[in-house]
Amino acid sequence: MKRVIIIAVAFSIFGVKMLAQNPILVPVYIDGTDTLPYITLPTYIHIEGRNKKDAVKFTRLLYNVRKVYPYARLSAVKLKEYDDMLSQIANVNEQKRLMKEAEQQLRKQFQKDIENLTFSQGIILLKLVDRETGKTTYKIVDELRGSLRAFFYQGIARLFGMNLKNKYDPNHDSTDKDIEKIVRMIERGEI
Repeated sequence: MKRVIIIAVAFSIFGVKMLAQNPILVPVYIDGTDTLPYITLPTYIHIEGRNKKDAVKFTRLLYNVRKVYPYARLSAVKLKEYDDMLSQIANVNEQKRLMKEAEQQLRKQFQKDIENLTFSQGIILLKLVDRETGKTTYKIVDELRGSLRAFFYQGIARLFGMNLKNKYDPNHDSTDKDIEKIVRMIERGEI
């Protein structure tokens, strides 16, 4: 009998506590005399035909692509900007000076963000830069800063298991195919 009383008191306390909570305010849609709550649900991405391990991998790839894609888009805009500026300057020494200033400005603006990227995010960024610009990172550095600097950066990248000459190929590489799928979802506003 004592247990029944304790259980009844516990349920009544929890029941009263649940009633005392603040209500959640949501927008409503009024249709005639009906009032219906209008709630926006978070985005759900269905991953077809994948096992749990592949789903976790895809989710991680989704996170990484969403993090680095804005940098890839920005790099395409900046590259076009610098190409336009360089085409207007005939003097080679002036072009070199301009590119050194641009590199310093970009380092100042983005160095901390880029340093905080993971290894996987760095590889994805290199692929997305190729996708957005149509040029590998090696070719971009070679054109803008010279072949010696491109060779030096490629050597450092190879020490860490990266390759600045890798091309983005969504037709033959399964990872690139998934990256392309994610980028298209971002561009359509689905995620």
